[in-house]
Amino acid sequence: MNSPRWLDADEQRAWRAYLRMQGRLTARLNRQLQADSGLSLADYDVLVHLTDHEEGRLRPYELQRDLQWEQSRLSHQLTRMQRRGLVRREECADDGRGAYVVITEEGRRAITAAAPGHVETVRSVFFDGLTREQVTALERLATDVLDRLG
Repeated sequence: MNSPRWLDADEQRAWRAYLRMQGRLTARLNRQLQADSGLSLADYDVLVHLTDHEEGRLRPYELQRDLQWEQSRLSHQLTRMQRRGLVRREECADDGRGAYVVITEEGRRAITAAAPGHVETVRSVFFDGLTREQVTALERLATDVLDRLG
């Protein structure tokens, strides 16, 4: 068995800084959404994926794949959102066992109301501190890592 390839000091600092940034950024975005719109970051993520499709609907497995969530997490999240009237489930005519997750008018109103404050927070805490070159480098870095993840 090969010995572990430990992180060197620079890699360790970079990795820990990334983890702190990710945690704090996620917490900040979640707090802002909750305070301004009553949506959680998870609610917002689901609604964004649904509104990215003209018909506002996706099969649950498509949402699960796009969000990279476990099936149980998606199921619980959709149940909570359905209770609040943000999404509904529709039977799939092509597949009697299948269903669609569909954004409701209430869900559209919620994301429309939440989006301006959310994007302003993303801009102010993240992008306003970066140069164009850093934004390009960030995209390249994220794309490279995503490619290695498959």
